[in-house]
Amino acid sequence: MAVNTLLAAKRRNETGKGSARRIRSSGEVPAVIYGRGQDPISLTINSRESKKLFQSVSVENTIINLKVDTEEEEFETLVREIQVHPYRDDILHVDFYCIERGVALELDIPLNFTGSAQGVKEGGILEIVLRELRVKCRPSKIPEYITVDVSSLDVGSSIKVGDLADDADVELMADPGQAICMVAMPREEVEEVEPDEIDEEGLEEGEAEDQDGEENA
Repeated sequence: MAVNTLLAAKRRNETGKGSARRIRSSGEVPAVIYGRGQDPISLTINSRESKKLFQSVSVENTIINLKVDTEEEEFETLVREIQVHPYRDDILHVDFYCIERGVALELDIPLNFTGSAQGVKEGGILEIVLRELRVKCRPSKIPEYITVDVSSLDVGSSIKVGDLADDADVELMADPGQAICMVAMPREEVEEVEPDEIDEEGLEEGEAEDQDGEENA
């Protein structure tokens, strides 16, 4: 299941570009938390701590507990968006979605491919179609990843969403017939024929026919 983490945050009253620049220059990052039927709350989080945290977990499916100021209650959240600088790794803004315990939510879970496909051993190529799947589950049941064992794949065969093992706690939202991966044969390289490799004999016969035609005309 997903790992729970803790991140300290502070409420902020200022908004706007000027305020955001001042916050970033002080080593903080503007953020907002919304969801659970409440009004959005503007926050700041420490730039260094948040960057370190986001680099150490799978952000898409990790529950992050936000400790706001000195409040006793922590907000259980999922990161919905991280805005980063166009050419630096600086975080500019973070959107957190506040979840409710026991209430199912939809999110994307990465796929973890294991095993060595039999078809690859026979010269085939493993083609990955999907690298994550949309699922619906309760926050406490969010999987870290979904395992896809490719060991039994022969050349020309595939694994579809409907082939994955059933999990009573996690509902797969994708079409059961959607291919996840397959083993295909390498495409044969078509040799290009150079102009000077044209059948000279045939060309000569054609030219001879043209000449005969001209003589008989």
